Amino acid sequence: MPRIVVVGLGDSGLLTALHLARRRGLEVVGISTRPGHVSGQELGLRLARPEDWQRDYRWSFDRFKGLDRVRVVHAEATALDLAGHTLSLRQYDGSHTTEHWDVLVIATGVTNGFWRRPDLVDEASVEAALVEPHRQLADARDVLVVGGGAAAVSSALQLALRWPEHRVRLAFPGERALVQHHRRTWEHVERRLVAAGVELLPGHRAVVPDGFAGDAITSGVVAWTTGQDPTAAEAVLWTIGRVQPNTAWLPAELLDDDGFVAVRPGLQSTTADTVFAIGDVAATDPLRSSARNRADKLLARNIRRQLAGGALGSFNAPRRRWGSVLGVEPDGLRVFAPNGRPFRFPAWTVRRILQPWIVRRGIYRGVRGDTATQPNNR
Repeated sequence: MPRIVVVGLGDSGLLTALHLARRRGLEVVGISTRPGHVSGQELGLRLARPEDWQRDYRWSFDRFKGLDRVRVVHAEATALDLAGHTLSLRQYDGSHTTEHWDVLVIATGVTNGFWRRPDLVDEASVEAALVEPHRQLADARDVLVVGGGAAAVSSALQLALRWPEHRVRLAFPGERALVQHHRRTWEHVERRLVAAGVELLPGHRAVVPDGFAGDAITSGVVAWTTGQDPTAAEAVLWTIGRVQPNTAWLPAELLDDDGFVAVRPGLQSTTADTVFAIGDVAATDPLRSSARNRADKLLARNIRRQLAGGALGSFNAPRRRWGSVLGVEPDGLRVFAPNGRPFRFPAWTVRRILQPWIVRRGIYRGVRGDTATQPNNR
């Protein structure tokens, strides 16, 4: 029976494993540095309302019905032997082991700030990573969000909605934020930010301290390369998009010049036919958008075709980013199409239809009862 090893059970890796496990005749193994699923989505909601965020984005693996036929290993990948088809692992207890694979899926994502990291951690560390940033921002009366992407604008909006008494400013380098989205998306988001009381600082490019990766909430003064006077804030949230691929364990022959996994249109490695990649770690297109565009179904189908000697389908990425930019708001959830036009799920449908039926039953193929612990919220 072919063994498929999925390294990384974040958003894309988890969905890929779920699709593969539906077909009998395949042995699926998932490798995760977390003891459960911790999504990389919706940073703003995670920071402002962690108890709401983890209800929909943090689940133990045993809650996924589709993982009942997947062997999940709590470990980190340390090395890969392409010729021998073996993966070296360090488990959480410090022991070392290996996994043989017939097909390997690389879904290890990227490091981005303090909220997306590759560290091998336990449940207590996951909990602390939710509680401590929330506490820092709750205590700060003056918050400066630095960055112009979706993580920045969603964080600014969600913080302003959660603590309307706080002063929240959003500084971004261009004339507008969300430059990888359609202009209509920014025009709509800009109105939402202003209505929530967020102060916009366009044309502000921050001086990033030497050696600082944006992996902590700081305080103090931020200087600007664009000539404005320095800005002081009690809390500075750095959402500047300095992503690093989590590929240090991979042979150089699998990577492009920037360290991402080089893939063909079918998400198959350009140099190894039995290796595939998906998500932010895969160099599919300039935006590395296979995760946002749900390429997990295509990947699972292509793996089955590869094992059967068939032709692989191709991933075709849109030219612009799309999707939920701001997260759930009091009046519902807006999803922006590639043309920049939003579609709103009213608030009542998010809890009664979108999450239970579309997400948990449709996308995840069944999630057992809500048992996640919830941090204190202030």
